[in-house]
Amino acid sequence: MRVARAVSVVDGGRILNEKTSVSQIIGGTVGGIGMALLEETVSDEPSGRIANATLGDYLVPVNADVPDTQVAFVGSPDPANPIGTKGIGEIGRVGITPAVANAVFHATGRRIRSLPTTIEKVL
Repeated sequence: MRVARAVSVVDGGRILNEKTSVSQIIGGTVGGIGMALLEETVSDEPSGRIANATLGDYLVPVNADVPDTQVAFVGSPDPANPIGTKGIGEIGRVGITPAVANAVFHATGRRIRSLPTTIEKVL
């Protein structure tokens, strides 16, 4: 499975630096795609140790896994903050994982309720 395109619309309050803010949201999107499709901790049953504890064994998204991503900011400055900004560090990750799971459901008719969503679970 691959994600062909991602669009993320965020209420980030007042954006001070659009380039770094877009980069933060893209990073969260990539992390969410990894959570949805790739990342899984595998335990060794007899010992209880993590079997894929190194980056050589643990799958994370790479450049080829990142789709065309568009980011847009909406909303107004936050009145609770004198500058009007909001934290956007991890907010890009929140919606993408369930969006990928819903896209799989709409494409296949199968609701996968455990991550990562893999072909084996769909079949």
